[in-house]
Amino acid sequence: MSEAPPRKLAGAGPFSAFERMVAWRYLRSRRKDTVISVISLISFVGIMLGVATLIIVMAVMNGFRAELLTRILGVNGHLIVQPIDRVFDDYAEVAGRIEGVEGVRYAIPLVEGQVLASGRIGAGTGALVRGVRETDMAKLDLVYNNVRFGTLEGFDEADGVAIGRRMADNLGLAVGDGIQLVAPEGDVTPFGVTPRQKIYPVVAIFEVGMSEYDGSIIYMPLQEAQLYFNSEGVVQSIEVFVNDPDAVDALRVPVEVAAQRQIYVTDWRQRNQTFFSALQVERNVMFMILTLIVLVAALNIISGLIMLVKDKGRDIAILRTMGATSGAVMRIFMMTGAAIGVTGTLAGVALGIVVCLNVESIRQFFSWLSGTTLFNPELYFLSQLPARMDVQETVSVVLMALVLSFVATLFPAWRASKLDPVEALRYE
Repeated sequence: MSEAPPRKLAGAGPFSAFERMVAWRYLRSRRKDTVISVISLISFVGIMLGVATLIIVMAVMNGFRAELLTRILGVNGHLIVQPIDRVFDDYAEVAGRIEGVEGVRYAIPLVEGQVLASGRIGAGTGALVRGVRETDMAKLDLVYNNVRFGTLEGFDEADGVAIGRRMADNLGLAVGDGIQLVAPEGDVTPFGVTPRQKIYPVVAIFEVGMSEYDGSIIYMPLQEAQLYFNSEGVVQSIEVFVNDPDAVDALRVPVEVAAQRQIYVTDWRQRNQTFFSALQVERNVMFMILTLIVLVAALNIISGLIMLVKDKGRDIAILRTMGATSGAVMRIFMMTGAAIGVTGTLAGVALGIVVCLNVESIRQFFSWLSGTTLFNPELYFLSQLPARMDVQETVSVVLMALVLSFVATLFPAWRASKLDPVEALRYE
């Protein structure tokens, strides 16, 4: 008769209740372990702040890019079509054919020109006049749906202009006031070219939330803009808005074919390449710099565990003489260090989410507390501080923090497992 295999004692396996109990006791603060407990607390706070800072900064930069992209693409076309062989005197037909291309939402003929705008106060400011049709104005949702004063209904017949709220504030203008526009390319007289000057009533004041646009763009009826800039019957370009701005490359050829004439096509990425490239570089650099915070906290875990191993040398020796294996000792100290890293990471995620959900209120509070304007719209383009968390990015931050915390426990735990019980007890 064969002998029955010996039964394994309950709770004696890896990460058993006994190992977890010892690891938890080492985490608890005692009077003689004050220094070690303080280092553990610093490690916990460091990982929490590092993870939270990473999540907050990445969310703010993601929100900053997304809001800028939404506003830039809500006002400017995704594809800009310009003539090559002759002027756009058939712009209505060309725009109609381009709108028939699958993936294109609408095409807007446009007249643009630089002017000097002045009102009741201030010395005047440079502005960009954009001449569009009333039907096309209704398609620009970011502008049409954010009219704060006045109306854009009957825009073609109003013989007036729509200006941004920041420009209205800077020039002291309200709906019904006149804004004087001076164009450098004016009329030819016997005394030379004189700048063209004209006063237009303000029929609407809009606010898209991007200070550069709210302070510099003036919308004018297309026919009036053609007369003002000596471009009767022609436009300078056609701006094409598509369903998916990231897929503009696939629409280049169909748009060129639909135009049925020689055209030059550029897209929004080419026009804003420098700006968005700078944002991406800044985002990557900030991620690398802020990762150092988590790395420093992980080093604190190493120092704390090394001090703990030295302090608990006698306890380790007793555990070994009672039958604890070197693997058990290693797992005990790994759990001790990993507990700091895991709890710090989870606390950092919670703190980061809370701050991201209330980032604008926090900004307003600190602005009130310091008496200064934090995140000035004139410098940062946006009127509010945005934050948009990316799930994949947040998960990568959490995994990075957990991996660093786990790696930080390996060396101290290995040293504890290699401690000779005889040598440890000899000098006690």
